[in-house]
Amino acid sequence: MIELNATPLYTLPESYRHRGKPSSWAEMTRPGQKMHSFLEAAFFDANLNLWLSDVPYGRIFRISTEGHWEVMHQIDGEPHSMRITRDGKHIAVDYRHGLIEFTGYDSFKVLSNGIGGQSFLGLSDMYLADDETLWFTDSGRSSYSNPIGRVYCRSPNGTVRLLLDCVPYSNGICLSHDGNTVYVAATRANQVWQFSSMLPKAGQPMVGTFLQLSGGLGPDGLATNSLGWLAVAQAQAGRSYLFDKVGDIIAEIRLPTGLWTTSVAFHPNDDRLLYIIDAQHASVFCCAIPVRVGK
Repeated sequence: MIELNATPLYTLPESYRHRGKPSSWAEMTRPGQKMHSFLEAAFFDANLNLWLSDVPYGRIFRISTEGHWEVMHQIDGEPHSMRITRDGKHIAVDYRHGLIEFTGYDSFKVLSNGIGGQSFLGLSDMYLADDETLWFTDSGRSSYSNPIGRVYCRSPNGTVRLLLDCVPYSNGICLSHDGNTVYVAATRANQVWQFSSMLPKAGQPMVGTFLQLSGGLGPDGLATNSLGWLAVAQAQAGRSYLFDKVGDIIAEIRLPTGLWTTSVAFHPNDDRLLYIIDAQHASVFCCAIPVRVGK
C-alpha cells in the first residue's frame, strides 16, 4: 500500500455558493452550521464533462473540460445522484421526491416514490449499469441503532424490486467492471458489502462484508474501473482508498484540505486518474495513480 496526495482541480465559484438560510436538509444533517452547498455523486458524460449533485439546494452542476461550472437543473428537492441514460434521459434519486426524471431545467416527474405501499425512506445514491438496470440505495436516517437502510434495483422495463432492508445507512453503490458483483457502502457500519448481481428469483440475495474500514464516518461514494479496482470515498476523513478485486488495499489518497469526502470517479479515458469530491469546501481533486501500483 502506498500513500498518495490528491491535487486541487476545481472549486465551486463564489457566485454559486448559497448564502441564505440553510435548507431543511442542511439543518437536519448539519444543525447549526451554514452550508454553501453539499456536492455529491460525481460522474462523467460522453463528452467528458463532470457532473455533480448539490443536495441541499436542489442543483445539478456540469463542469466542462475547461473547468466552467453551469447549473443544468435546479428543483425544489434534494437530488443525491443523477445519471444519463443511453437515450438522453436524466434520471436522479432525490431524498425528498424519490426516483425522478428531469423534464427541464426546473421540472421533473416522479418515476417511483416507493413500492408495495411503502414509501422510500430517503434515497441516497445510484448506479446505472450497461444494460440500463438501475441500482439505488435508500438510506433515510438509518444507522446501527436502526439498521433499516434499503437497496433496490429497477429493471429496464421499469419494475422496481426491493433487495435489502437491513443496512446501517445504505449509501454509495456500484458494480464491478465485469458486472457480476454489487458493492454497497454501509456507512454507519464502516463497511462495504457485496452480493451477486445475478439475483435469486425471489427473496434477498446473500450478502457479505467485502471491506471493514475504520476512521471518519464510513464509506460514502464508490467507483470501479477496468483494472478491477474499487475506489472508496471515506466520509469525514479527508481521504479515499483504492482496493483490488480481492479487497487488498492498493493506495490511500489524502486530500490537502477538507474532511467531507463524498464521492469518487475514475476518468473514462484513464483508469489511473481518480477524481475525488470534498463537500466541505466544494472542491474537486484528482490523483494520478502511478503505473507501478496495482500491477
